[in-house]
Amino acid sequence: MGEIKKKLKILIVDDDKLSRMLLAMRLEELTEDLICATDGTDAIVSCRNNPDIDLIMMDLNMCDMDGYEAVRHIREFNENVIIIAQTATDLSMEREKAISCGFNDFVLKPVTGETVFNLIHKHSHIQTSISRV
Repeated sequence: MGEIKKKLKILIVDDDKLSRMLLAMRLEELTEDLICATDGTDAIVSCRNNPDIDLIMMDLNMCDMDGYEAVRHIREFNENVIIIAQTATDLSMEREKAISCGFNDFVLKPVTGETVFNLIHKHSHIQTSISRV
């Protein structure tokens, strides 16, 4: 996939345990510090407690607080963190809604390590953290 110059601090937000585990396995090469949250409320707390998070991978449809609401709250105190919406629903209106709510990008599940690697390169302020071999 690539050589990592700096391991990233990544937050995975998903109410499905299996989805969190699979994504964590795919990201282990890219991260030194992996944080998991089960819903939007946990995500907000995790972001407040870890202002140095480089990347958030957030499911859109969760119990308690969904990804749309959570990203709005996170953007109130952190405008710079890269937040990627992830969902199993491939609807163009979902993508548009996610971007308008404050997500930087949108991917369909299942998310591969290569997809995340490409997203990191796409977003400039963390782009210099890793490079391809």
